[in-house]
Amino acid sequence: MNRQDLINSTYEKLNGKVPKNIIESVIKAEEDAKLDALAAGDKVQLIGFGTYETRSRSARKGRNPQTGAEIDIKSSTTIAFKPGKHARGRVS
Repeated sequence: MNRQDLINSTYEKLNGKVPKNIIESVIKAEEDAKLDALAAGDKVQLIGFGTYETRSRSARKGRNPQTGAEIDIKSSTTIAFKPGKHARGRVS
């Protein structure tokens, strides 16, 4: 599902009572709010759906698969998602 599919699905679930441009604005605002919280180091916990959090990966050694040469991989921060009970139940 892409962004437009999400907008259309939400529009249909609301029986067309909310215009698509408003739905798109709400989805964008929600994404921005989540990313702002994650950038500040906070967790985003949506009860029943799941939790977003940042995780740090330390620097490590790796190998170039083409040449086999050893390379240094820098430390990084990534976003992790852990599904909630309700989400796991719906997907299973």
